[in-house]
Amino acid sequence: MCGIIGIVGNDMVADRLVDGLKRMEYRGYDSSGICVVHDGQLVRRRAEGKLANLVDVLKAQPADGSIGIAHTRWATHGAPTANNAHPHATGEVALVHNGIIENFKSLRDELTAAGRTLDSETDTEVVAHLVSREIENGASPEDTMKTVLPRLRGAFALAIAFRQHPDMLIGARLGSPLVIGYGEGEMYLGSDALALAPLTQRISYLEEGDWVVVTKDGARIYDADNNAVERDVVTSGASAAAVEKGNYRHFMQKEIFEQPTVVAQTLGSYLRQADNSVALPQIDFDLSAINRITIVACGTSYYAGMVAKYWFEQFARVPVDIDVASEFRYREPVLEDGGLSLFISQSGETADTLAALRHCKEAGQTIGVVVNVPTSSMAREADLLLPTHAGPEIGVASTKAFTCQLAVLAALAAHMAVKKGRMSREEEQEVVRHLLEAPACLNSALDHDDDIASMAHLIAPARDVLYLGRGPDYPLALEGALKLKEISYIHAEGYASGEMKHGPIALIDEDVPVIVLAPSGPLFEKTVSNMQEVRARGGKVVLISDEEGLEEAGEDCIATIQMPKVHPLIAPLVYAVPVQLLAYHVACVKGTDVDQPRNLAKSVTVE
Repeated sequence: MCGIIGIVGNDMVADRLVDGLKRMEYRGYDSSGICVVHDGQLVRRRAEGKLANLVDVLKAQPADGSIGIAHTRWATHGAPTANNAHPHATGEVALVHNGIIENFKSLRDELTAAGRTLDSETDTEVVAHLVSREIENGASPEDTMKTVLPRLRGAFALAIAFRQHPDMLIGARLGSPLVIGYGEGEMYLGSDALALAPLTQRISYLEEGDWVVVTKDGARIYDADNNAVERDVVTSGASAAAVEKGNYRHFMQKEIFEQPTVVAQTLGSYLRQADNSVALPQIDFDLSAINRITIVACGTSYYAGMVAKYWFEQFARVPVDIDVASEFRYREPVLEDGGLSLFISQSGETADTLAALRHCKEAGQTIGVVVNVPTSSMAREADLLLPTHAGPEIGVASTKAFTCQLAVLAALAAHMAVKKGRMSREEEQEVVRHLLEAPACLNSALDHDDDIASMAHLIAPARDVLYLGRGPDYPLALEGALKLKEISYIHAEGYASGEMKHGPIALIDEDVPVIVLAPSGPLFEKTVSNMQEVRARGGKVVLISDEEGLEEAGEDCIATIQMPKVHPLIAPLVYAVPVQLLAYHVACVKGTDVDQPRNLAKSVTVE
């Protein structure tokens, strides 16, 4: 979600701060701002809306200074206005914040009772005033952090600039990531390595509860108990070129078309083509002893987990529970001894999922993590780390991360089946062969991009759209509906096909398109029966199937989308493409902001 960048430099930093914010636009935001320290003053500029508005403000009112902080805000407390935009400032300090301060109301009441005036509606401003009050009373910045940080409940990454200390920034993290960057005579803070990629490749990740004093000479890091600590300096590998759209109109479009490549790269890490076997990373526990799997995720990652539930139970015959992360802890789940808790996340920083992970860890579960950022908080806390190798995903609506998650989960399910003696060597080879076919099949699916674009105008006028699927295609129906909602703002719902007659069929009329995901196979005839129920009530059907399926049931559809004939194992990967493309082209017809849809954030670091 929100993005932070800070620079302790030698030259003017405003332009570089804005450039860092541009590299974090993918995270989602609705206002932005910067603050520099110059000639003993805090010089602050803020704007609501897109970064272009902040750029215009800076053209009219430049902000000179060689040290500064900047922020893109995704609104939590308070509307997305310039007054609520970060940085928040007093006469002594300026501060930017990712996350949420859960006890802000009691802190705000305390501050106002003491006579302090708060100008915004945000939770963040209370932290600025708490810090400022200590500084005004003569405390050093370091002692101030020791006093203030223990009073904050919630999740935060903070970067703080001080009027009286123009040579330092202080950063802190609890539940929200923060990175230190090491330059030549300069130092940096950032929400992620991508923000700092043009500035440095040498970074350190603050650990939970850490805070840091950053000067041009380096960084002094302290843990939650205020002990001086060292954190490894690593090479980030983040590329400045990774966020270029190339010849594509949108990042989302680019990422959809990258899927054959990144799925192939991901599978290459988990499959041995020489003997058609699955080869996972070194595992320090006995996979065959796992007696139950608990999958926890949010959004699109949750739907990947729903598909994986079919695979784990079918191949390995291991029972699987799956939960939305935001609900998981609060239903007080029963976690059996010997269980594997599997967490799926694009960013590895999603607050709900990370909190669930720590809950399971405390309960003695083995922790597996499927994640696209191998240096993320979840990755660092895993017993079994399974990276997805999708590369940076900039579009807020997840596409290539989803299909790479599916690829990893399929490999893990097959490997567990082998370890448990539920899958023979011949069956393993067959599964691997089909998985290795997935990139080529994804390419074949992408060949129908023009056909999907040409039919998008049939869906764009709708107020409501239904998606139907059976078996592993049911989660794909949910994912298709989510994609359409996210970027076109059309209300859409996904249903198991057989559930139509148990309620949703009441919604069917000539104004409600119904998207049916139905590869030919054992469940096809049942799905066709559900299609007939829709048609009989005047519903408009779009059928997504292979040539065989379209020949059998494609008549009387308002449109059809032909997919290659694929094995049921890889159908969820391949059928992700048409639902992604359909949502994309409908959004383009409607003229919405595809890469940064309203109200959404890439990584949700608040609960």
